Amino acid sequence: MSFESTIFTHGLPRPRNLEVALEAEASLRAAGVTPATIGVYNGVPTVGLTTEQITELSQVDNMDKVSLRDLPVVAALGVHGGTTVAATAFLAHHAGVKVFSTGGLGGVHHGASETFDESADMTTLAQVPIVVISAGVKSILDVAATLERFETLNIPVIGYGTTKYPGFYVSDSGFKVNYAVKNTDEAAKVINARDDLGLPQSVLLANPVAEDKQLPPEELEDILARAWGEAEAQGISGNASTPFLLDFIQRDTKGRSLKVNIDVYRSNVALGGQLATSLTK
Repeated sequence: MSFESTIFTHGLPRPRNLEVALEAEASLRAAGVTPATIGVYNGVPTVGLTTEQITELSQVDNMDKVSLRDLPVVAALGVHGGTTVAATAFLAHHAGVKVFSTGGLGGVHHGASETFDESADMTTLAQVPIVVISAGVKSILDVAATLERFETLNIPVIGYGTTKYPGFYVSDSGFKVNYAVKNTDEAAKVINARDDLGLPQSVLLANPVAEDKQLPPEELEDILARAWGEAEAQGISGNASTPFLLDFIQRDTKGRSLKVNIDVYRSNVALGGQLATSLTK
């Protein structure tokens, strides 16, 4: 099963980024599952980075964040790159990897009706038949609009043990999905049925963070309101919004949001390993 590299090239601070990346691989190996961390190393899109390559990429400053549109550019220029959900899913599928665990998905940003600011994750996942395990979409996004786009793109969204759609830092975003599976064997049946039908899209398996590990929902709501207010006051918009808002949340919670982020990732990695095992039955 596969992992993206942006979680340790862009998403987590040093040295926790490298610790989390190597821990994820080690936990899968201990469960009898082969991990494949995906990234671009010296211009080579790589499915299954070595420990030495992961270590080097985790320490590079100002690395390119590589979505699917960027892959041919960084490949031609011969530079390093941390792959996003879109690029990782594409490379994983073409290498024959069926399961991809991440933290939170990209989606529709607030105000997208005017800015057209939507993540390439969505359109890419509409064309790549793997399964992506996440804790929903990032809390700073327009969750309702994102779920509508998933429906338009024919991407099935399934809750793991719940029909409450998670909101990354919180176990319940306030929105529901139509279907849930009770275990990874049921999830594997869905994936196999998708393949039997010859459908081209990903299956999204939404795995909520445990309630005792989430940020208190009322606290997050208050933080987000203040974060958006500060972004507007500073004139921050577009691509600059996401890093600003995530940094605001981390600073405001004094690092507690970072712990939730890591707990989310660990849970999704473990579930991915279980699903990969179910798919081999």
